[in-house]
Amino acid sequence: MATSNILTIRDIEVIINRLKQDEKSALDDLFGYYYPRLFHFSKSILKIETDVDDILQEVFVKLWLNRQKIGNAETFNSYIFTITKNEVLNLIRTNIRNNSFKNELFQRSVAEEFQMQSQLEFNEVKSGINQVVSQLPEKRRQIFILSRTEGLSNREIAQQLNISEKTVEDHITHAIKKIKTSLKEMGVISLLYCYLFM
Repeated sequence: MATSNILTIRDIEVIINRLKQDEKSALDDLFGYYYPRLFHFSKSILKIETDVDDILQEVFVKLWLNRQKIGNAETFNSYIFTITKNEVLNLIRTNIRNNSFKNELFQRSVAEEFQMQSQLEFNEVKSGINQVVSQLPEKRRQIFILSRTEGLSNREIAQQLNISEKTVEDHITHAIKKIKTSLKEMGVISLLYCYLFM
């Protein structure tokens, strides 16, 4: 079926049923309808168009592979946007150690979302975050740096420090909460940093 500008809940229900019956044309219908919406959504977070197509390709691959697990039509819109958001955040997490990626992400996000006026302000924000990290309890600071600066997984950190993965996760969660709270107190409610530290 050709997708229109608006799909009703009934339309989506029919497409989902076809999808669950392994009709690949149903995936094409969802792609035709959701692609421009998901593209705009992904770009609003990422700001870098060059990676969006790869993200959306992965979204629709996952949609096809998990077609039997799709719930009802009423929640499908939230379902597909959640998959997309997770793919965007995965890309950010994977590439955030790449300086060129990080700089472009920051510059685009800050310029369009938060209108920071100068590199000096950017440096002040980074300095503030570094100060918060330096004030974390020793073990928490060590775990956070191993995770966010050195890029180790929770399992690798747990093995290196001879502690459980749950303990690592708890320390990182508390560190992130402290950093977000401090950002708000600094008057810098930056979604970019929320994405980086999630």
